[in-house]
Amino acid sequence: MKPFSLAPSAALVTGSSKGIGHAIALGLHEAGARVVFHGNTARPDVLPAGCDFAQGDLSDPVAPAKLIAESLAAQPALDLLVCNAGSFFDNDFLEMDAARWDRTLNLNVRSVYFIVQAFARAMIERQRPGAVVIVSSTNGFQSEEGSTAYDTSKGALVMMTRTLAQALAPHRIRVNGMAPGLIRTPLTAPWIDAQPDKREHYHKKILLGRIGEPEDCAGATAFLLSPAAAYITGQVLVVDGGLTVGQIGKM
Repeated sequence: MKPFSLAPSAALVTGSSKGIGHAIALGLHEAGARVVFHGNTARPDVLPAGCDFAQGDLSDPVAPAKLIAESLAAQPALDLLVCNAGSFFDNDFLEMDAARWDRTLNLNVRSVYFIVQAFARAMIERQRPGAVVIVSSTNGFQSEEGSTAYDTSKGALVMMTRTLAQALAPHRIRVNGMAPGLIRTPLTAPWIDAQPDKREHYHKKILLGRIGEPEDCAGATAFLLSPAAAYITGQVLVVDGGLTVGQIGKM
């Protein structure tokens, strides 16, 4: 056994047309897995040759089960799942309305719960072990200004990781989490680049002295899915360069 190899597994990575999800999917592909990429728009041009792509808006209540079915049709050996799809829709707490709240929780929390359920049902039906990684955030541990609904959703994913690990352990399905810190993505890059003072603050606050790149999240996820992590479940691995370790950072 090659403990860090993902061959001959197959993996679905939700929200993998760009950003962290795309880097994770590429990392799993490089580790030997056959990968089904996913996005809510048309297939991007940047996918590796031969990889499958599934399109669907996971905010739709029927989308999680549909996506698992399509992924299994494309890759019958599917046994790995990365729940990465999510986004940020917040405004100020006192201005928050039910529509924004529901949009956040439906995508960031409900869709994750039910896509893991659909995946688990498929693995159990096939009497197959599996592994799941739920991508949360350091916002699941530490609050951020102007981010109440998003922070709530990410905190929910931290507990979801633990409770689903307990629910699925009897079925030989491991569930772990990966919590990125500040990572440069299409979502975060505009405000990182527009605020040099804040960018410099983070360079001082992050112990490793830089803002993360999507590729920094790929290895941690591949490890949690691999045989090397066969005795790990219910854990959340923080990938933040040390952002949440120190209280103040360099002065």
